[in-house]
Amino acid sequence: MKKNKLRVGILFGGRSGEHEVSLLSAASILKAIDRTKYDVVPIGITREGRWVTANDAQALLTGKAAKENPRLAGDPEATATAAVIRRGEAIIVPPVPADSLQPLELSAAAELAPQQPALHIDVVFPVLHGTFGEDGTIQGLFELADIAYVGSGVLGSAAGMDKDAMKKLFKAASLPQTPYLAMLRSEWRADAKKATKKIEAALKYPLFVKPANLGSSVGISKVHDRSELAAAMDLAASFDRKLVIEQGVGGPGAKPRELEVSVLGNDTPEASVVGEIVPGAEFYDYEAKYLSDSSVPIIPAKLSAAESKQIRQMAIEAFKACDCAGLARVDFLMEPAKKGSKRKPRIYLNEINTLPGFTSISMYPKLWAATGLPYKKLIDRLIQLAVERHQEKQQTQFSRV
Repeated sequence: MKKNKLRVGILFGGRSGEHEVSLLSAASILKAIDRTKYDVVPIGITREGRWVTANDAQALLTGKAAKENPRLAGDPEATATAAVIRRGEAIIVPPVPADSLQPLELSAAAELAPQQPALHIDVVFPVLHGTFGEDGTIQGLFELADIAYVGSGVLGSAAGMDKDAMKKLFKAASLPQTPYLAMLRSEWRADAKKATKKIEAALKYPLFVKPANLGSSVGISKVHDRSELAAAMDLAASFDRKLVIEQGVGGPGAKPRELEVSVLGNDTPEASVVGEIVPGAEFYDYEAKYLSDSSVPIIPAKLSAAESKQIRQMAIEAFKACDCAGLARVDFLMEPAKKGSKRKPRIYLNEINTLPGFTSISMYPKLWAATGLPYKKLIDRLIQLAVERHQEKQQTQFSRV
């Protein structure tokens, strides 16, 4: 008897500032995924928060405008691939995210579309970068629906998105990181002079000012001295209520090496070879990542065997510290080597990204390709890990009965 193929929902788009990056990642996955193994359901989320499927999802993916009233995911009048979550228990996600999820009962669905069988999505592959996709919110929905999904759970996703919480977990795991300070937007706006003194008492210029909860270097500024601090704080504060201010590595004029490692696995994760990004700008900001071809990836990075081993081990420890699963890219900063100095350059953990860019030319898959795991097989492995994690979770008892 022929085994049924897994039905995989590729979820993309979303309300974050990384909407376009998500579309690129999803397009790469949809092109590469093995259709002989999987039935693939594209599921899009518009910038306004509407969940769309079928032709409307394809339109969103290609940058075309969807219909004025697109069919929502779970709409029984949509195509047979429209139901998103679980067997016969579809949901409608309203355009206004603040509203509660509206359940669509099985009996109502059958009455509206008696000819349409209930759809079972086996695994969701979320390719939602940044806010509302990488921060634990969508993962909570999957948990409520009891469906397998690729990537970290609620805790790992939330910790990986919140740079302040992430750094506290790294500190608890004794992982080296540059000095930093977290500050609420309200504190900055209430008394900028007092906040400036607090920052300067704790850290030395140059500084990096970041929104605590955002990705792709959006809202990040390098601050060389006090004259640039206020503008950087205001910019970061426009993106989040909590700000992270980090001391630059190496001091004034230094340009640290930017190193990256891809991690794959659940309870026993593995690390890829180490890669390096040589940014075309002063640091690897949004423009350098996505709007310019001046940044140069070096895979593998030119490191000693000891340095490479240390960084890969730190990546696995960071993955475990944040309780991650499935995939993550871990970023590091390495002091520039000083001429005449016998001291080895220090290596600092920068951050972890639980849903990194996933185009075929993104660093996460490129690092695995260089390690011996090509893009198509990487997709297979991530789906397998999602299924394994969901099966393991079924061993957990949630009630006394």
